[in-house]
Amino acid sequence: MKKTVVIDVVGLSANLIGKHTPFLERYLKEKNLAAIAPMLPALTTSVQSTYLTGKQPTEHGIVGNGWYDEVDSEIKFWKQSNKLVLVEKIWDKAKKEDPNFTCANLFWWYNMYSNADYSVTPRPNYLADGRKLPDCYAEPAELRDILQEKLGQFPLFNFWGPGANIKSSRWIADASMITDELYDPTLSLIYLPHLDYCLQKFGNDWNNISKELGEIDTLIGELVVFYENRGANVIVLSEYGIVPVNNPIHINRIFREAGLLQIRMERGLELLDAGASKAFVVADHQVAHVYINDQSVVAQVKEILDRTPGIAQVLDQQGKEEYGIAHERAGEFVLVASPESWFTYYFWLDDDKAPDYARCVDIHKKPGYDPVEMFMSSKFRALYKLLRKKAGFRYVMDVIPLDANLVKGSHGSVNTPEKFHPVLITDASLHTGNIQATQVYDLIWKSLHSGK
Repeated sequence: MKKTVVIDVVGLSANLIGKHTPFLERYLKEKNLAAIAPMLPALTTSVQSTYLTGKQPTEHGIVGNGWYDEVDSEIKFWKQSNKLVLVEKIWDKAKKEDPNFTCANLFWWYNMYSNADYSVTPRPNYLADGRKLPDCYAEPAELRDILQEKLGQFPLFNFWGPGANIKSSRWIADASMITDELYDPTLSLIYLPHLDYCLQKFGNDWNNISKELGEIDTLIGELVVFYENRGANVIVLSEYGIVPVNNPIHINRIFREAGLLQIRMERGLELLDAGASKAFVVADHQVAHVYINDQSVVAQVKEILDRTPGIAQVLDQQGKEEYGIAHERAGEFVLVASPESWFTYYFWLDDDKAPDYARCVDIHKKPGYDPVEMFMSSKFRALYKLLRKKAGFRYVMDVIPLDANLVKGSHGSVNTPEKFHPVLITDASLHTGNIQATQVYDLIWKSLHSGK
């Protein structure tokens, strides 16, 4: 099979390629560009799973970055086992055809415990005293030690949160090249998250994103040159484009006011009790899943949703089937926001009673996605907390604000203007300038066979 590399540049859309991305602008003159129609949901884990299986969420089961587990009665986000993706992946099929085929998965999601030969993914160390230390997980296990010896500790706090910057994508790119030199995999999957940060924080404010565009453009150029020199076909693509937003929608607060949420008080702070609620929402960017435990409130819930501004679509079973998200993990209703809107997970009505995790970077405890984690309420408070850490005291990094209006970009909807559609750049000839997300699988497969 032909050596192939897929570079996932998160958030890249055609409107961003230009004077601030000189490498990509030159590169496009020699390559073919296709816009990828946004799938539902246009979210990291769902899109990546579709690219790697050629199936929609109805079949592969990844209905979002998180969902409600009815057995555990818990909302779970950012799980990592590849067994959650319920159908065959491209490397499984390739291995059946060619026993010499190998795959390196470098930070694409659901990375752990798969049949990929080489993998690296974020995996913090959670210590008994409450500290979270940066680290990563790798297979084979010694690859983690090799990479961190050469590159330093994986920069987890630059991968997400208020400190997110080019350092994480730089580390991933360097790790990818080292992995290639060590093992020469047939297929490499590389994840560069850098644009996700600035575009969600600032939208299309060129004063704030031009530097970030230049940084990722330089990194893409280095990877492309490296892999093309090693004889690889290179595919550059994105999962979604990020649209400007100005309207956060607090569905759980609306449900609470309607008496649908169950709230527990602990130490004077409020927690959402999903298992005891009549209905609640798992918010995920511009998509939200509505889970209903009490079927007697279905009509009430539907009426609330129909009159809530900013919701473009309320998908019932028929709608979920039409959009390819009719899996048992999905909510009874799936909500799609209008282009300028997005859904928060917020359920408290008084900030003084918000749960302690609300002011922290805590992607696993929050019952929904929280882009406000990229902002910092006070640098002085953060410095004070770090000093406590260095002094050996217990500390909580409660430095995240509770103002959803800070967020200026989002994604997830299928209703995005064309200029914000994700893109695919390839050497291969394309019959059309517009493709479906499920067709990305076919293009990767054809690339692997282009050397025959």
